[in-house]
Amino acid sequence: MSLVARYLENSGIPTVVVGSALDIIEHVGVPRYLHTDFPLGNPLGTPYDREMQRQHVDMALDLLDKASQANTVSRSPFSWQGDAGWRDDYSRVTDANRAALAAAGEARRAKQRAMKKTNPKQQIPMP
Repeated sequence: MSLVARYLENSGIPTVVVGSALDIIEHVGVPRYLHTDFPLGNPLGTPYDREMQRQHVDMALDLLDKASQANTVSRSPFSWQGDAGWRDDYSRVTDANRAALAAAGEARRAKQRAMKKTNPKQQIPMP
């Protein structure tokens, strides 16, 4: 996403990136970034919380309008369902879930292989 934003900016199209990977964004740099401290895949907030999502869109548009220097980072005041504890379980592999995660991964890879055989040009959606 950051490379696309930089390309668009170089072409004269202003951008703002909204996401949760602050360390990556700080490393690669984007002109404007709204950081939301949420699990990956949920940059605008919790599912079905239209008000929170709308407020994030408003914050992003405000940042797009008012940022006056490169690499401007703004932070959302919201937290994930009132708790940052999601980080404790996110992508955690333990002895209790290791076999289930391995089986799920193998099932996904098998599905991708089967889909490629059926239609080699088809894009395979990631879960």
